[in-house]
Amino acid sequence: MDNWLESLKTNTAQEGFELAIKLSRMGVKYTQPDMDVLKAGRKQYADDPALLINSSQVVAIHFQTVAKANNYWTSD
Repeated sequence: MDNWLESLKTNTAQEGFELAIKLSRMGVKYTQPDMDVLKAGRKQYADDPALLINSSQVVAIHFQTVAKANNYWTSD
């Protein structure tokens, strides 16, 4: 894979949240690099509320990391 993550720094919380989603998605791609297998697995979790909530939790954890890296977008 190419070097896509240059920094955790973002200008806004919205950009930070979008980065958190990208981190989550890239984590899945690194874990399952076979795109056919990856896409086939979507059918299993698309209708499972517990699995969808789990994916939201992963995004939230990444967002916490990005927010901390950006000093929660506050200026001192």
